Amino acid sequence: MKLFRYVFLFIFLVSCSPKENHSYTFYYWKTKLSLNQGEKKTLDQVTFPYLYTRFFDIDKIDGKFQPVGVITKDKSFETQKQIVPTVFITNRTFLYIKKEEITFLAKNISDLIQKKVSEFDLKTNNEIQIDCDWTAGTKDDYFKFLKELQKVSGREVTCTLRLHQVKDKNQTGIPPVKKVYLMCYSTSSPLENSDKNSILDVNTLKSYLSKVDEYPIRQIEVALPIYSWGIVTNYLGKHKLINALSKNDLQNPNFKMISENEAEIRKDGFYFGNYLNKGFRIKIEEISDQQLEDVVDFLQKKIPHFNIIYYQLDNKFVTDQNFTL
Repeated sequence: MKLFRYVFLFIFLVSCSPKENHSYTFYYWKTKLSLNQGEKKTLDQVTFPYLYTRFFDIDKIDGKFQPVGVITKDKSFETQKQIVPTVFITNRTFLYIKKEEITFLAKNISDLIQKKVSEFDLKTNNEIQIDCDWTAGTKDDYFKFLKELQKVSGREVTCTLRLHQVKDKNQTGIPPVKKVYLMCYSTSSPLENSDKNSILDVNTLKSYLSKVDEYPIRQIEVALPIYSWGIVTNYLGKHKLINALSKNDLQNPNFKMISENEAEIRKDGFYFGNYLNKGFRIKIEEISDQQLEDVVDFLQKKIPHFNIIYYQLDNKFVTDQNFTL
């Protein structure tokens, strides 16, 4: 009887323990640095002192490393948050890369970041985040690059971590960084014929992250999606994406609803900046508060403490959104 009381008391205390409040901020992923009033208001309310800001992409084009979409800035981009320079690098950049090219790439990325920081008078912290969907075939050279970038920049280098890189860590390896950012989205391809939400399917995520508590890098931050899009399918079953659409956009007299989040076009015309034919279908994928809560509840059992970075800061996605999880 006494044992029963102890067990009951333990369950009661656990069930009544307060839920952890996670500090949060955003990714800023536009080519032009600018903030409207809604975005400024949202940013002023965040509880984490950083804004993870994309500076440029790196790709290998005709055998040469090229910066793509380097940021510009207008006077509306004013914030007290510290900027974390973030660079996306394509996986093919590291295919067949030579040792001297790794050094060249690291130095040029560091120099271009510093040039933009100085040019735009940005207040940064001491971190550079690299976003790359590396694979088993590129891991060795990518990891060498991360070490070299830290050496030449003098900053702490961190990197993103995709779901498959957790699940298949024995094949894809463990990056030589102290902190990673777990990208809890893109659970499948939006161009597949599937009933699942390709941005975030919680059951798929749980499957990939079932052993994330065994990941050897203990400092893990969590990136969560708040974006949406429409997937257009034509007569041949080919797909294309239209960003930032929501279910409200399907309320059109020229559309016939065929499910809660999918419509068929009844009349040829321009819709959302695209010419779409009668018979095309538009499926909306967006993220609910419940999905985000389910992910956070799951991860709290796996990761001791984490901050949340929402992707992304855009007035289309932050209006009337609850960010306290």
